[in-house]
Amino acid sequence: MWTYILFALGFPLLLKGADLLVDGSVSIAKRFNISNIVIGLTIVAFGTSLPELVVNVMAGLNGSNDLAIGNILGSNIANIFLILGIAAMIYPLSTKQNTVWKEIPFSLLAILVLGALVNDQFIDNGPISVLSRIDGFVLLAFFVIFFYYIISISKGDKSSEDATMKKISPIKSAIYIILGLLGLMFGGTWVVKGAIAIATALNISESLIGLTIVAVGTSLPELATSAVAAYKRQTDIAIGNVVGSNIFNIFWILGVGALINPIIFTQKSNIDIAVTTLASLFLFAVMFIGKKHVIERWQGGMFVGIYVSYIVFLILNQ
Repeated sequence: MWTYILFALGFPLLLKGADLLVDGSVSIAKRFNISNIVIGLTIVAFGTSLPELVVNVMAGLNGSNDLAIGNILGSNIANIFLILGIAAMIYPLSTKQNTVWKEIPFSLLAILVLGALVNDQFIDNGPISVLSRIDGFVLLAFFVIFFYYIISISKGDKSSEDATMKKISPIKSAIYIILGLLGLMFGGTWVVKGAIAIATALNISESLIGLTIVAVGTSLPELATSAVAAYKRQTDIAIGNVVGSNIFNIFWILGVGALINPIIFTQKSNIDIAVTTLASLFLFAVMFIGKKHVIERWQGGMFVGIYVSYIVFLILNQ
């Protein structure tokens, strides 16, 4: 029972830990006159992906490879179908041409690269399929390219100046960073141990837990960011947050996770890679259906319906 209680407490601890770490880091970065756009594209973007990173690393160290892969793929699927769906139902989401023609295709490239790297048995007739440390370097190399891209488009962009940016003293910033790291460490440990315990008790796969409960739980920062952005009519932020997070999840988080501990991949996860690929293709196609470069409310409702159907499919095929 105590494991389940800690599992439930692990999610808010992860979210609060990420929030404190971001606030403390942003405050220190501002003292070195780092621009808001660079902070937003780096520190804040990393911060919203920290729950996935911590859970992924903890799962890898515990040998729970299905949980690690399921967490990332499940988060990416939830980001598009669930989070963008909810955000579009709040307010239609319009986006810039760069996002449609560069960032969404880059997120599609991410899942295609992952699919190629983790199918050693299918492509090379290898004994096992594994995301090795070499594969981790490949993913991180792609991440460096994406990172260079977001820094390059930020040059000369003053649209993200935020007068409401928190101003925190250096001592308080340091405390926030320490508490944030502790929250992420303990929260990630509790979530992984709880997920394993639930899977064992209910005789279900860790992959299913990772694709559903853990994936949605670690995607809460993206859900909050996109929902608030849609409510405030900052629709490009809502889409950019999700697409950027999906790219970070594969190239950065799985790259780092593979470097720390190679991740064994099972052929069953190819279904989830296919669904993630279809989600990216679907998002790109919707940009040209109805209003150009806009996800309308009815399309958002369709996204949520697809996600619910996917969850039902996972449960029935457990």
